[in-house]
Amino acid sequence: MKRGLIFPIVLISILLLAEIGSFLVAKAYISNSTNFNVKKFIWIWWISTISIYVVTFSSRMIDSTFSRNLIVNVFFILLVTKLVIALVFFLFTFFNWLRSLIFSVGKEDIEGVLNSRRAFVSKVALSSALLPIVTFSYGIVRTAYDFKVHKLKFNSPKIPNSFKGFKIVQISDIHTGSLQGNYQLQKAINLVMEQKPDLIVFTGDLVNNKTEEAFEFEHILNQLKAPFGVFSTLGNHDYGDYASWNSEAEKDKNMLDMIEFHSKIGWNLMLNNHVKIEKENEFFTLIGIENWGGNYNFKKYGDLHKAYENIDKSSFQILLSHDPSHWNLQVTTDFPEIDLTLAGHTHGFQFGIEIPGFKWSPSKYIYPQWAGIYGTEKQKLYVNRGLGCLGYMGRVGIKPEITVIELH
Repeated sequence: MKRGLIFPIVLISILLLAEIGSFLVAKAYISNSTNFNVKKFIWIWWISTISIYVVTFSSRMIDSTFSRNLIVNVFFILLVTKLVIALVFFLFTFFNWLRSLIFSVGKEDIEGVLNSRRAFVSKVALSSALLPIVTFSYGIVRTAYDFKVHKLKFNSPKIPNSFKGFKIVQISDIHTGSLQGNYQLQKAINLVMEQKPDLIVFTGDLVNNKTEEAFEFEHILNQLKAPFGVFSTLGNHDYGDYASWNSEAEKDKNMLDMIEFHSKIGWNLMLNNHVKIEKENEFFTLIGIENWGGNYNFKKYGDLHKAYENIDKSSFQILLSHDPSHWNLQVTTDFPEIDLTLAGHTHGFQFGIEIPGFKWSPSKYIYPQWAGIYGTEKQKLYVNRGLGCLGYMGRVGIKPEITVIELH
């Protein structure tokens, strides 16, 4: 099977499981616990379901960001709730059938037990809906912008003495198209500046689809200041590849607007190049490339070979590259002199578990390096969990991140 077909097949399977399973639960509950007409219920259920899908997949045509996000998040929470109901229903049904098969004699006895338990199973499954509704609603209201500062001391003999204690703050994946107001971003920018950074880096995905999404936040983004500057790269969402355009010229204009906007807010956008960060006649090299993704056919705009031209290979080197898959597929194999790569992109899936000694997220099944520090003694990768949200406007277990890296 072609790799590109796996994701659609898995997605369709999940949708069918959620919809069919939740329908069977609701139908069983209606049949056993109410006097509501079952045929009428079936019509109402499937017409409503189809309508929800039509509205959701048509939401891209809505101009209002708030309305679009609201529709997507209602759909997401409904889908997860239906999926939980379906899983609980099928698991209980399977174990009841298995138990009846073991302890009952004859097909009629098994059928009788199953029928007697069907109403109970449907009530248990419907009750389980409370968990995802509460959890994912809380993730939107409270956790989505509960920013966490992750601090890392990075040691390397290649770091010049004058940079001992030099503080780099990394942020990533702001996704301004998902913000519902200024206060969210302002809170994050204030927290960044409280860290007193010497250098600030942004590793891509300023917007969701179009550059214009960032315009209203210009007065907040230009508050980011550091003695050695603010440097940025582009993520896969910054090229306009996921938007509908009337012409290639319109898309090209969007890209020019993106480049101009970075300059306007005082960020040094790195497009496959490198710079020397100098202090007291010493320096380290900062490299920045455009997006280079290794998964799901993301376009490879980045050119690390170009960015590496005429570089001092003996210098301490930091690479800004949005997609962490780039580290495995090219950095470690072709550029062993790069000491530290800073990436984002994964958001930690905005869902997972992080407790002392244990870290898990579905993201790990797509990206081997999905949050935090990875690598060998000579080469390291740090994956930022992202500042904003995309799709689901919340976070469960994976808080938005501001990374503080102190050089030693």
